Amino acid sequence: MTLTLIITIATVGISLLAMNNQTLMDKCIFHPYSIAKDPSQWYRAVTCGFIHADIPHLAFNMYSFYMFGQSIEDAFVSIFGASGKLVYLLLYLSALFVCLLPTYFKHKDSYHYRSLGASGAVSAIVFAFIFLDPLQGIGLIIIPKLHLPAFLFGMIYLGVSAYLAKRGSSNINHSAHFWGAVFGIVFLIVTCNIFGHFNPLTNFIDEVQAYIIHLTS
Repeated sequence: MTLTLIITIATVGISLLAMNNQTLMDKCIFHPYSIAKDPSQWYRAVTCGFIHADIPHLAFNMYSFYMFGQSIEDAFVSIFGASGKLVYLLLYLSALFVCLLPTYFKHKDSYHYRSLGASGAVSAIVFAFIFLDPLQGIGLIIIPKLHLPAFLFGMIYLGVSAYLAKRGSSNINHSAHFWGAVFGIVFLIVTCNIFGHFNPLTNFIDEVQAYIIHLTS
């Protein structure tokens, strides 16, 4: 059984339990105000990634995670060898934590602010995929027959997430999406340079340049 499948099953199970158990939901949810008052509650930055607001929220995140996660898990085994699965797990769990740091500093004095869901970690996985395979076509849910090269999809995603995070007019934590994506790229570059024998930044630049030259030639 792959780590991707294990994380998916665990997230679905815990999310379904929390949807029917308010006490569990309250203990797991990311609540910056509580963390500011009691730093021992930083565990919420990870546990909030295993709970979701409702079935559509859960389904979308886990579908996205499963679609990209297995490819990244396999790629990490290829890049890092026997420790690849451990590096993959570290990416996912650390992304849950890191993507919420800006949210914490922005809302640590807001008692009523709460955040939940695996979107930040899923964004990290998706952007690790984009960086490793920038020309792979990625479809848009609203226009399923339109497939963009992954690097173009990533640019649009980052731009929209940054804009929506700045607007802050919805209950969706777009900041976590943006910073999760950025963290996924940084994590990949750093770990590959330290532990692997592959330069994802050079590979990304070379592939995108070749694509642009092909379009303009």
